[in-house]
Amino acid sequence: MSNDQKTPAATQYTFEEISRQPILWPTTLSNVRAASERLNLPARLKNARVLLTGAGTSAYAASAVASAWPRALAVPTTDLLIDSERYLLDVDAVVSLARSGDSPESAAVVERVRALKPGILQYAIVCNKDSALSRSGLDGLIPLDPRTNDKSLVMTSSFSNLVLGGLVLAQPDAVSSTVDEFSKRAAALLPEIDQACKRAVTSIHDRIVVLSSSPLLGWRSEAGLKSVEMTAGRFPLVTETYLGLRHGPMSFVKSDTFVLCLLSSDPTRRLYEIDLLRELRAKKIGYLVGIADPAGSQGLFDEVIPAVAPHADDALRTPYEILAPQLLGYHLSLRIGLNPDSPSPDGVINRVVQGVILHRA
Repeated sequence: MSNDQKTPAATQYTFEEISRQPILWPTTLSNVRAASERLNLPARLKNARVLLTGAGTSAYAASAVASAWPRALAVPTTDLLIDSERYLLDVDAVVSLARSGDSPESAAVVERVRALKPGILQYAIVCNKDSALSRSGLDGLIPLDPRTNDKSLVMTSSFSNLVLGGLVLAQPDAVSSTVDEFSKRAAALLPEIDQACKRAVTSIHDRIVVLSSSPLLGWRSEAGLKSVEMTAGRFPLVTETYLGLRHGPMSFVKSDTFVLCLLSSDPTRRLYEIDLLRELRAKKIGYLVGIADPAGSQGLFDEVIPAVAPHADDALRTPYEILAPQLLGYHLSLRIGLNPDSPSPDGVINRVVQGVILHRA
């Protein structure tokens, strides 16, 4: 029996956790705005040099938020812990993002920053308010709805809500004015997105490429990780920018390579993206799947997955457009006979990272 013909394992959590994201986004907006006012963050973070941090998927969430926050930077806790002094130069505040908050690096970073730069303000947005991070002596804690604390090994609802929570701090007015609209649109489109993803994964045979333009770096990294995590690394994968693909990584693309493309809302960026897609067509390489407005996809793709927020600022789209990569990973996991709730049968990865020994400087 081939890998593609295995009987899918039972799954309890992942699909539900992906599907309920639209109903949680307005709750996240409300929770974060209330906490922000309580902690006086509009005043404390105004014109501040903010460092956003997290580990793994939470690091990609930090990257997505930093793209929308002037003067902010994103540094994974896995880098910040071992190279703190370099990254903390001129930083006024650190905002940690975490699902479990129990990864060893999470609380250790708070302690390390406090020891080196006690004047830096430290806050955290968490899905688990009873975590080690939550008890680590922060200047303020922003807990999200407990339903964002995914039970599945992979982060789905936690990712989009952590990103959205960070965006509420970064651009409160822009986010507040659109969350209800995009939540309703995502809920309405979810069945269509799900069916498109279910069809699309039947065209994944060997390798995967994920493309987006630079404001969506966090989205691109997380989109790629979902397919890697949920298939136990079964499919080789490259994430790149459209312009960057030409500089060597295009050699990875074969005739049947699955190329997932998020089309930009910015007209100039989109022109560069379309040029690259036409070049792939001319070279007869890649099975092109676009997350885009079907009405404006211009026949560029072999399969179109409807975008939730195709006309929004790219820097604010990550929470909404991550739905499709999550569902692609989910259906691909089922297709090869894994359980998306726990897709690492040999225990190579775990829900909360293990094996980290903290060394004192």
